Amino acid sequence: MENRTEVTQFILLGLTSDPGLQVPLFTTFLLIYVITVVGNLGMILLILLDSRLHTPMYFFLGNLSLVDFGYSSAVTPKVMAGLLIGDKVISYNDCAAQMFFFAAFATVENFLLATMAYDRYAAVCKPLHYTTTMTTSVCAWLVIGCYVLGFLNVCIYTGNTFSLSFCKSNVVHHFFCDIPAVMALSCSERHIHELVLICVASFNIFFALIIILVSYLIIFSTILKMHSGAGNRKAISTCASHFTAVSIFYGTIIFMYLQPSSSHAMDTDKIISVFYTMIIPMLNPMVYSLRNKEVKSAFTKIFLKEK
Repeated sequence: MENRTEVTQFILLGLTSDPGLQVPLFTTFLLIYVITVVGNLGMILLILLDSRLHTPMYFFLGNLSLVDFGYSSAVTPKVMAGLLIGDKVISYNDCAAQMFFFAAFATVENFLLATMAYDRYAAVCKPLHYTTTMTTSVCAWLVIGCYVLGFLNVCIYTGNTFSLSFCKSNVVHHFFCDIPAVMALSCSERHIHELVLICVASFNIFFALIIILVSYLIIFSTILKMHSGAGNRKAISTCASHFTAVSIFYGTIIFMYLQPSSSHAMDTDKIISVFYTMIIPMLNPMVYSLRNKEVKSAFTKIFLKEK
């Protein structure tokens, strides 16, 4: 029997070891996180307080904001602590918890974006039946389904990763406990585990993408048949924000997770990871709200009331 000492904690290398960059990066990420928290929680509060936003689209947006807040909070505070006080050690259980909650919320977002595409399809292509199609109970069950699927899937991801043995290096070449970075440290044979990760992630991503693409193909076909210029512009404006968010989210996720660990360049992975762990959760409230007249009107109404 080979004498092995199991890893009980991990060391996160972080984004950089250059002391001169620690404070600027901390300041940048603090600003990003504050905007993320204010933007997403503000969006949820606005939707709850204004009855005009009690519609299926804003119900889904509120849940998207909750998910963005969740997976940003699973990563960003630990990154900032590492930059500010040099706390780069994370226990085995904390690493598993960070991976679980980050992957859970990211997977829920995957299914939420597909649900929102279907909602846009119903609104643009079948407007006369929209209120009977997207009822309160239907919307609630769709969102519950997103959360259930997300958390069930992440049990596979996390269980698959932490069923491996970690008995050599405990240095994670990343700024958080991401699945490929942690899996690369295993001293077990991990080919099957990588295959499981790629297969499950591929199914989830492409299942959601198929729903999104089919929905948008029908939406664009319907828009082209519209005779009203105003209706055309409104439909495009309604879908543009969602399509932008979809492009950014899936572009980074596919790059990160649908390739073998041997193909990963850790420095490149870190840069890409900053986008989907910090930038996307910050941008989503802006993408969905700043160009939205109903959200601006609700904000003005509540702000004036407070005044």
